[in-house]
Amino acid sequence: MIYTVTFNPAIDYVVRLDKALEVGEVNRAKGEDCVLGGKGINVSGVLAQLGCESVALGFVAGETGAWLERGLAAQGLRTDFIHLEQGMTRINVKIKAGQETELNGAGPAIPASALHALEEKLDALTESDVLILAGSIPSSMPQDTYERLLARLQGRGVRAVVDATRDLLVNVLQYHPFLIKPNNHELGEIVGRVLTGDEEITAAARALQTQGARNVLVSMAGDGALLVDETGAVHRIGCPKGKVVNSVGAGDSMVAGFVAGYLQTGRYDDALRLGTACGSATAFSLGLAKKSEIDALLAAL
Repeated sequence: MIYTVTFNPAIDYVVRLDKALEVGEVNRAKGEDCVLGGKGINVSGVLAQLGCESVALGFVAGETGAWLERGLAAQGLRTDFIHLEQGMTRINVKIKAGQETELNGAGPAIPASALHALEEKLDALTESDVLILAGSIPSSMPQDTYERLLARLQGRGVRAVVDATRDLLVNVLQYHPFLIKPNNHELGEIVGRVLTGDEEITAAARALQTQGARNVLVSMAGDGALLVDETGAVHRIGCPKGKVVNSVGAGDSMVAGFVAGYLQTGRYDDALRLGTACGSATAFSLGLAKKSEIDALLAAL
């Protein structure tokens, strides 16, 4: 089974205006949507499009948490959230008025008892399972939570996927994650220099492998992606043609596609192709990629 973890899920309230936002005035929307999300939840959503079942883990609170949980169930996603007694699952307001303005909620405080409850759920994972950790860690939680979770799983053969930045990513390498997915700019920040060209990106990815990462997938927006797999082979792929309308969730979609592709075929080149198709399909869509969109781009790669 694939398990995704979203520490701080959200309901995105997206408001569209037909003119510029006027601060201090009453602004009337021409349309609005509610999107249920968070990085791990996004991964679960795209996995479902690919026919891969997953369980979304994390924390929810209050009536907004109940709403999010019901909404994901209506989409056919399996969840096993921990319910917090205090606070409310956050609402992020995103105003699209030419330029986009965002107001992101803080989310509930996550007590140590809730984190312990999550750890107990993860204790059931075995070598047949995949655990996907994505995004930042809320300020109410220990900032070494990723390390703590992977240390607890060490020796059980669970394939861990980590999509995070800087120290959050570097500090888990000692636990030999199956996959890490920095973008080229994040990879440059980690190694302390601007990376130009495939040769430098490959060398930086290999440096993270020497620290423990098994497979390093580097996304490069419109320039495609580069994978250094655990055998040392380098795989390079370009980006399919299309108009980028939404970058939110594209990285999560790439992770979902890569994991699904690898589990389905056991081949890293197939995983890279499907990951690239999924990431691009989301970037070319207003929401997360649908299967028909993924299939169309996959055929063009």
